[in-house]
Amino acid sequence: MSATDSRPAHTSGAERFARPVLLAFLLAAAVDLAGLIAGAETVHLVAKPLLMPLLAGYAALRGGPRPLVAALLFGWGGDVFLLADDDLAFLLGMGSFAVGHVCYLTLFGRGRARAPLATGAGYALALVVFLVLIWPDLPADLRIPLTGYSLLITAVAWRAGVLGRYAAAGGALFLISDALIATGIAEWPQAPAPDFWVMLTYIAAQALLTLGVLTVPPAGETGRTGAYRERDTSN
Repeated sequence: MSATDSRPAHTSGAERFARPVLLAFLLAAAVDLAGLIAGAETVHLVAKPLLMPLLAGYAALRGGPRPLVAALLFGWGGDVFLLADDDLAFLLGMGSFAVGHVCYLTLFGRGRARAPLATGAGYALALVVFLVLIWPDLPADLRIPLTGYSLLITAVAWRAGVLGRYAAAGGALFLISDALIATGIAEWPQAPAPDFWVMLTYIAAQALLTLGVLTVPPAGETGRTGAYRERDTSN
């Protein structure tokens, strides 16, 4: 029996539309990144809000779990809020991302193995060092919210490893992307085209987290084809 045959009929039918949606996501990502490199702000304003709905649509068409789709849609909310350049919009965007991270943590904790403690200790040490260094340069009213958010995204980066190397890489890149945003807020020296690097790491993070979820068996279904993934039979 093939992987496709083992899935529900309605899931297989929906997956016919998954590839065009994925291609639309990749096109929107390329346009957004090109716009940032070119300094075309209007292109970024148009392309950025398309990214997460397209990726969420792809995940849904692949039969992805609801927490994954919810995490991507809350990421979309964060993307939209962060398009506005003011403190309230930043806090609302951070709050939307935080809810998305809770969705990821819920998904990563569904009866799966524990993430390695050594990896968690490494992430914790990196977080403490980063916060100690950046704290004096952060605006006073953002220090506590950013610290709480940093703890959450660090937990996501650590726990993502239970889903394999793709999700682990996605979690790490998400952490890097948010660290780049924080250094910008703290007015640390930035690489050329800083928004490009923020978006590149962010887009890659969300895509890899999605891939990680869709290419591992659901908890308790190891050894047979899951409802929301396609097993790699090449190994």
